[in-house]
Amino acid sequence: MWRKLQNTLQKAGLKTAQLVYDIKTDERGLSGVVVAILLILVAVLAVVIIWGFLSGWLEELWEQITSNTIS
Repeated sequence: MWRKLQNTLQKAGLKTAQLVYDIKTDERGLSGVVVAILLILVAVLAVVIIWGFLSGWLEELWEQITSNTIS
C-alpha cells in the first residue's frame, strides 16, 4: 500500500516538474501576451490624451452649469 502511494506521489511530482519545464520553455504564446500588453498601453494612452483635450472644456461646461443654478 505504501509503495503504491509512493509511486503515485513520485509520478505526480515528475509530471508537475515536466509541466513546469514545458511552460518555462514554451515560446508560442509569448508574442500574444506582448501584443495584449501593448494594446492595453495604447488604449490607456488614448484615454489620457482624450481626457487631456476634454478636461478644460468639461470644466468650463461644469462652471456654466453650476453658476446657472436656481437659488
